[in-house]
Amino acid sequence: MTSATPMIALHRHHGHCLCGAVKLTLDIERPTLSACHCSMCRRWGGGPLLSVDSHGAPVLEGEEHITLYASSAWAERGFCNRCGSHLFYRLLNGNWYSVSPGLFDDSATWPFELQVFVDDRPDNYAFANKTLEMTGEQVVALFAK
Repeated sequence: MTSATPMIALHRHHGHCLCGAVKLTLDIERPTLSACHCSMCRRWGGGPLLSVDSHGAPVLEGEEHITLYASSAWAERGFCNRCGSHLFYRLLNGNWYSVSPGLFDDSATWPFELQVFVDDRPDNYAFANKTLEMTGEQVVALFAK
């Protein structure tokens, strides 16, 4: 007797940077929003990094307009070199991407569920949403597996 593997329904989301030079297509089962409060993300964007996480690479158009910045030994950040829009943060090993939800028109419907590096969050802001919260140590331990 064989057991059937359940099919996962992926939903396609289309987005683009501010100037439209870079277009992204993201296939994801259930998009949810996350916020990273680490000092590097706050320095990059002027506040917490909001993202939708994907275990698959987005399909990119206009790659000649993407500049990559190696922000650590294990990750890089991509942005549009024409308008400066933040596109993604990605781990160098594997296919894990943290993509800017503001690139997608339908992101306003995605639930906000996770905050990471909460121990780095400054005291001058706080989100009212009830989310799962993880410290930097918990996040590093998760990715070290």
